[in-house]
Amino acid sequence: MDHLALLSGDPAAFLTEVWGRRTHFHDADPATLASIFGIDAADDLITTRSLRTPQVRLAQDGTVLDPSRYTRHATIAGQAMTGLLDTRKVLALFEDGATIVFQGLQRYHEPLRLLVRDLERQIGHPCQANAYLTPPGSQGFALHSDTHDVFTFQTYGTKEWEVHDAEGEHQVPMRPGTCMYLPTGTPHMARTGADTASLHVTVGINQVVWSEVLRDVVTRTIAADATLGEHLPGGLFTDPDALASALRERLAHVAGLLADVDAVAEVDRLETIFGTRRQPVLAGGLRDVLDVRHLAPDTRLRRRPGSQATVRARGDQVEVLLGDRRLTLPARVEPAVRSVLDADTLTPADVRGLDEAGALTLCRRLVREGLLEVVR
Repeated sequence: MDHLALLSGDPAAFLTEVWGRRTHFHDADPATLASIFGIDAADDLITTRSLRTPQVRLAQDGTVLDPSRYTRHATIAGQAMTGLLDTRKVLALFEDGATIVFQGLQRYHEPLRLLVRDLERQIGHPCQANAYLTPPGSQGFALHSDTHDVFTFQTYGTKEWEVHDAEGEHQVPMRPGTCMYLPTGTPHMARTGADTASLHVTVGINQVVWSEVLRDVVTRTIAADATLGEHLPGGLFTDPDALASALRERLAHVAGLLADVDAVAEVDRLETIFGTRRQPVLAGGLRDVLDVRHLAPDTRLRRRPGSQATVRARGDQVEVLLGDRRLTLPARVEPAVRSVLDADTLTPADVRGLDEAGALTLCRRLVREGLLEVVR
């Protein structure tokens, strides 16, 4: 599924004309959006999954409620567990007008885990997913703005949004299937009607900005130069001109150090960080661990949904960035790895460039690493 197309309509137009600059609205298939996180999924998480704070919080009339009002304690094998949702208290507060906020859903709800991984792969920026379940005639938060870009889509009921952007104030009726994009800092608030509850999902894009990248480069560059760790002279302000001259010398020195920074290596470093610190996608991994021992040349395999792989040659090795980790293999297997990535489904016998034993070894490793899964 192309999740960016689902949420933005036209991905190319969105990335070139809209992203970061103006609000955007789009209607998608309501059933598809509900399958990502609908009212039944929200009910299941609240009533059967024993979630804990801060996975869920409650807010009412612009105020975040104290967790002690809706959590309890329990023990398992003598070990205390705190912050568990008390389902009856949560439901009572919801009925009394409180909004239920599901936080970091990509960490514990598989459809949103896949959506976030797919979006991250396409746009190259970290993402997160929350959802907001608001009872009829209620408002969870007052007018506010977020420090990141937001995609929001309605999956149940209706909600009236008030959005303040560069073109003025808008009243936006959100109904199942409505998608909206708000750039960083766009003031907004929302309220449900008197007769219907509302459930909407927000996908936050934590944009990596130039100032963060440059600050990191400068900090590491300065830290690596021992001379810049020297203290300033005593009698610091007795000769301001001398101090200013010394500062100019060190600024020039830092400028020289920065001029020598390898920009290609820095981009490689950023790619490595992004390609190894994402949320893992391992649904079905337990069965795969059991089945991989019996892998045969004709065992059917396929790419695991939500998996990603960036292949990079590194001298006598090849690196594969798997999203949540880095895999290092001998360079001679690179053609075989690429043949695996080019196939929707395959068997070890289909792997190019390796004998049967080598192909089985590679496929077993890629199953264990989560890139491939066994077709059952």
